[in-house]
Amino acid sequence: MTVVVVGDALIDELRDDHGVREFVGGAALNVAVGLARLGVPATLVAMLGDDEPASRVRRYLADFGVGLLATPSLLGTARAVSTRSGAGEPVYEFNEASERRRIRFGDAERQAFADADLVVVSCFAFDDAEQATELADAIAGAEALALSGGRAQVSVAIDPNPRTGMMHDEDEFVRGFEALAAGAALVKVGEDDAALLYDDRLDAVRARLIDLGARAVLATEGAAGATIEAGDVVVTRPISNLPGRIVDTMGAGDAAFAAAVAALVARTPDGAEDWDTVLVSAMDAAAATCRFEGALLRTPSALEGLDLDHIGT
Repeated sequence: MTVVVVGDALIDELRDDHGVREFVGGAALNVAVGLARLGVPATLVAMLGDDEPASRVRRYLADFGVGLLATPSLLGTARAVSTRSGAGEPVYEFNEASERRRIRFGDAERQAFADADLVVVSCFAFDDAEQATELADAIAGAEALALSGGRAQVSVAIDPNPRTGMMHDEDEFVRGFEALAAGAALVKVGEDDAALLYDDRLDAVRARLIDLGARAVLATEGAAGATIEAGDVVVTRPISNLPGRIVDTMGAGDAAFAAAVAALVARTPDGAEDWDTVLVSAMDAAAATCRFEGALLRTPSALEGLDLDHIGT
C-alpha cells in the first residue's frame, strides 16, 4: 500500500527566548514522513529550490525513506519563520518562495498518482485557480490510468491547512478546496481553518463538507480533542492523556492527519467502532508529537524510550 502526498516542503525557523532553531518541515512533508514512520510507503510531490536548504530537505526525506518528485523553484526553497514570545501565539512570516509556491504535474506525478492507493493533499495553493485545476486534472488522469490498468479508482484525502501569509484569495481558496473535497475519502479541518476560511463554527463546516460529498471529515479542536463524521457515524475523542509535558504543538495536526490516513490505508473503516479506532490513533499521535520540539511524528512508544529520533535531525 502506497501514498503520494502533495503540498509544501520548507524550512521551519523557530525564534523564541531560547534562540533560533531550524527544522525541515512543511505540512505535506510532515505527513509524508509521518506515514513512513508508521510503516506506509510514501512519496512527496513538492517544490524545492536549488540551494543548501533543499539539500537538507532531500537528505531528511532520504533518511526516512520518503520518495520525492520535486518541482524546481527559481525563488529558492520555501521558509517559514515562527517567532514565539512568552505565552503569546506564534507570529509567522513566509519568504517569497512560500508566497509564490508552484507545483507542476507532469507524467511522473500522474503515474505516481495512478500507482498510489491514496493521494493526500496538504497545504496546497488552492487559491491559485490554474494550479488547483492542474492538480484536479492530474488526479482525474491518474484515475483513468488506474482504471485502464484494472486498478481501483484513486482515493483522495485533504487537509486544506490555509496559512494567512501564503494565501492571496480566501474565496478562491475555498472554491479550489471544495472542488477536490467533494467525494474525498477523508477531509481534515481544524477550528482555525473554519474561522479563517468560513468565519464559522467547526461543527458547521464539518456538516458542510459532508453535504458536499466528503465521505469522512476529521475535525480537530486543539485542546478539546477531535471528531470524525462519516455518513451516519459521529465519534468524538478528547486529547489522549500521555505522560510528559507538552513541549510544542506545531506538529499536532499533521501527526493526527498522518495517523488517520495510515489507518485508512490499512483498512477501510466500517461502522462507529472502526472510526473510533482511527480517531484514537490520530489523538495518540498528536499527543505524543506534542511532547517533543518540532513536527516529527511520534507515537506513544516514543515516551517509553523506543523512538530513534536522531535520524534526520
